[in-house]
Amino acid sequence: MMTMSCTNRQEQSQFDTWNMYSGDPTGSKYSSNQQINRENVSTLTLAWTYEMDDAREKPASTIQCNPIIVDEVMYLTTPGLKLVAIDASTGTERWSFDPFEGMPAQGVNRGVVSYRNEEKQRIFFVAGSNLYSVNALTGLPDDTFGDGGMVSLYEGLGREVGHLWVTAATPGIIYQDLIIMGTTLGEGPSAAAPGHIRAYNVHSGDLVWIFHTIPYPGEYGYETWPPDAWKERGGANTWGGFSLDVERGWVFCGTGSSTYDHWGGNRVGDNLFANCILALDAATGERIWHYQVVHHDVWDYDIPCAPNLVQVEVDGSLVDAVAQPTKMGHLFVLDRESGLPIFPVEEKEVPQSLIPGEVTSPTQPFPPASLRYAGQRFTKENVTNISEAAAQAVRSRLDSMDTGDVFLPPSQQGAVTFPQFNGGTDWGGAAYDPVDRILIVNASNEAEWISMVPAKPLTEISRFEFGRRTYQANCAVCHGHANPRNPGAPSLEHLRSFLSDRGKSSLSDVLDRGQGQMPKFSSLTDDEEDAIVSFLNKDGQDELLKLEDLELSYSEDIPWVATGHNEFKDPEGFPANKPPWGLLNAIDLDKGELAWQVPLGTYPELEARGLSATGTFNMGGPLVTAGGLVFIGASMDERFRAFDKTTGKQLWMHQLEAGAYATPSTFEVDGKQFVVIAGGGGGKPGTKSGNKYYCFVLP
Repeated sequence: MMTMSCTNRQEQSQFDTWNMYSGDPTGSKYSSNQQINRENVSTLTLAWTYEMDDAREKPASTIQCNPIIVDEVMYLTTPGLKLVAIDASTGTERWSFDPFEGMPAQGVNRGVVSYRNEEKQRIFFVAGSNLYSVNALTGLPDDTFGDGGMVSLYEGLGREVGHLWVTAATPGIIYQDLIIMGTTLGEGPSAAAPGHIRAYNVHSGDLVWIFHTIPYPGEYGYETWPPDAWKERGGANTWGGFSLDVERGWVFCGTGSSTYDHWGGNRVGDNLFANCILALDAATGERIWHYQVVHHDVWDYDIPCAPNLVQVEVDGSLVDAVAQPTKMGHLFVLDRESGLPIFPVEEKEVPQSLIPGEVTSPTQPFPPASLRYAGQRFTKENVTNISEAAAQAVRSRLDSMDTGDVFLPPSQQGAVTFPQFNGGTDWGGAAYDPVDRILIVNASNEAEWISMVPAKPLTEISRFEFGRRTYQANCAVCHGHANPRNPGAPSLEHLRSFLSDRGKSSLSDVLDRGQGQMPKFSSLTDDEEDAIVSFLNKDGQDELLKLEDLELSYSEDIPWVATGHNEFKDPEGFPANKPPWGLLNAIDLDKGELAWQVPLGTYPELEARGLSATGTFNMGGPLVTAGGLVFIGASMDERFRAFDKTTGKQLWMHQLEAGAYATPSTFEVDGKQFVVIAGGGGGKPGTKSGNKYYCFVLP
């Protein structure tokens, strides 16, 4: 039943600061400040830049941080994951804390958390596998928290996971004296940690509660997994952050898929609480309700971001709701009290996997077509139209591939995935205007393809070929087969150069402990590591290995693996489907339909040919203001833009030195409104890395 409530009414005063990730507990990314508005945004000018010294070109580093501002001090992180406090109005540094003490950073960071009471002011953030508590005034660790100011995210997961990758890219959220945390985990066929949600005491670092996203015996959802899944399976993690209904005392989040991402024959069932919108009691971690948006995921269609807490007018009354964007480009709008859909969701039949041992779900949930805001189908009719030569080249490749609608399962011959594995919407999420009840969400709109191969050799195999298969299953999802799939990672040729320069021991060290955005792969056996090295060195073609002599880490449990998330491009390197390849959407939540949709981003080389409105792959989220504006970077053309929130018309643009793959923040100091965004480049869009934050103000 839908509920009408005055709970959590979003007064304008709630939105006049930006002292937490996404602006406020509801995740609105909205500001009531309207000093910068439609009429004057064209005059916006650069106030200051803050430049850092730890950006990296190979592999390209990135900055995904959404800065927070507390008492005119801005807290942010650098490409090397230093925590920094600067003067918000001038960009002058106050202090810096380096958790790695000059060693290579591990992981990526999207923001930090502020906690304060009468006695203390602390900043919480994650670097590597540790949650740090840092004095907000001095930049020194709080030695009363955990072990000298830090808590290991390995602790409290119910099994030994120290050899696996556990970090948290997106910050947690504060409720009373708790900090509630999710995790970022490995997603390949190698073992992965479970994605349980945990709450820690902000003063001591003690673990207060844990919610098992892979249920234990006797817990709700246990029957949706094989009996021993709670001891063996991983993932189902909240890596996209949280939103909070303060008055109800409920915390909301989305979860990712269980591992392995692309073959689930060892996790037959719907797999609760993977791919779920969750409502939990923030004080105890008890489940209030859940809603699963993908059953038994084999596409890596994680819920990538926290849901927005919104209101929807239903039959003349306002209803508290949650709005969840997804990688599929599906928006689910649920009653906040019950978790039931406000707009009808249909379980539709979808194609079934033919991979041996796989048991996919016969149906998947679909919101109304009016709430599907990215491309949903790819066939020969949807190929690129930027030139006839490009279109013909793409059509010829499709002759041997599976094509069709969203939720087409991975196949041996290759299946097109549309939207691609990064969405639709990724971790940037949506912004919500509580006055007009409009949701602003950007989306990538490109196709990729995936194929499946046996993980284990039949009887014997060359060391080179064994290395190639192991590389494909574990590395190609980021490093690609020639050019990197995640261009922020080194290409195959760069890895070969790395090996030539630094040797096997250096590569083994990186595999064992991780580096930068690369997780650790310490669960690989020596045989598998040696084979990867042989593949990278282009040797071992004539050395035959017998199956009985090989030590294997995962192929008994995971008999089928993907060849990577493969970009689908035309011969010039542009996406294989028709543009627009990136979208900015405004969704009227009262009507449950698009208010407007415009391309987001351009390719300068296509602009020169008269094709300006193509859109690009995009990474990072929007900001919406009472001044009638939507601010967003995100696009691969390295531009920061302002759009009219009512029409989608572009009103202002600033060319940055590197891509703004982050979410902007806005704040006021001494009566002046500022807008700030990170220009870190690199990352998955793969443009050059950057080392600056850019802050803008009216002249």
